[in-house]
Amino acid sequence: MLSILEKINKAKLPKHIAIIMDGNGRWAKERGLNRFEGHQNGVISVREITEAATEIGLKYLTLYTFSTENWNRPQSEVDALMELLIDTIEKETTTLHKNNVRLMMIGDLNRLPINAREKMLRCITQTSSNTGLSLVLALSYSSRWEITNAIKNICTEVKNGKYSTQDINDELISDHLTTKSIPDPDLLIRTSGEERISNFLLWQIAYTELYFTQTHWPEFRKENLYHAIFEFQQRERRFGK
Repeated sequence: MLSILEKINKAKLPKHIAIIMDGNGRWAKERGLNRFEGHQNGVISVREITEAATEIGLKYLTLYTFSTENWNRPQSEVDALMELLIDTIEKETTTLHKNNVRLMMIGDLNRLPINAREKMLRCITQTSSNTGLSLVLALSYSSRWEITNAIKNICTEVKNGKYSTQDINDELISDHLTTKSIPDPDLLIRTSGEERISNFLLWQIAYTELYFTQTHWPEFRKENLYHAIFEFQQRERRFGK
C-alpha cells in the first residue's frame, strides 16, 4: 500500500502553505501541564513541519507565530513566549542555514522587545541568500493592522503626488502589504479544531483552499502535513470563476 507521501503529486505541490498553529494551550491542559509547556512542544512541531516542507520541496511556509492580539495575554506568558522565541531562533539559525532555508518575517517588528528584534533580524540577514524553502514567521501580526498600515502609506503617497486615487487597485494594495514579495497562499491549515481565520492574511487568502484538522499543533507531524497536501490536490481550484 502506498504511503500518503507516495500518493502526493510532486509536480502539483502548493507553492505556499500558511498555518495557524492552534492548540498549544488545549494540548497542555488535556495533559495537566501549564500553557508554556504546550508552547515548548509546539516548537518541536515547527521544527518537524519545516523539515517536512524542505524535504518535499515547498517554496514558502508561513507560520502564524504571534498575533497583535497576543500582546493582550498575561505579561508572564508574553515574556515567556518572547524568551522561547529568542532561544529557538538562536538554536535553529545554523540548522536553517545548513538546510538552505531563508527566514523571513511579517508583522509589526517595532513592537518586539529589542533583544528579540535584533536576534530575529540577525537570523534573517544570515539566511537571506538561501534559495530553498522560505520560512515566513508572522510575528506581532494581524491582517487588520497590515491592511490599515497599507492604506495609511498609500494615502501619504497620494497626498505627496506619487499616485492618484485612480491608481489604487488590487495590485497597488498588495504591493503595500508586508507580504509584497511573497505569493498568496495556496493552502491554509488550521490545527486544533477551530474553523475561523483569526485575522490572518485576510487579503491574501481570497482564493486559498482551507484545511481544518482536530489535531492540536504540538501533535502535528509530517504525516499530518502530507495528508493536508494530498487532500488539497484532490480539490478543483476555481479562483472565483
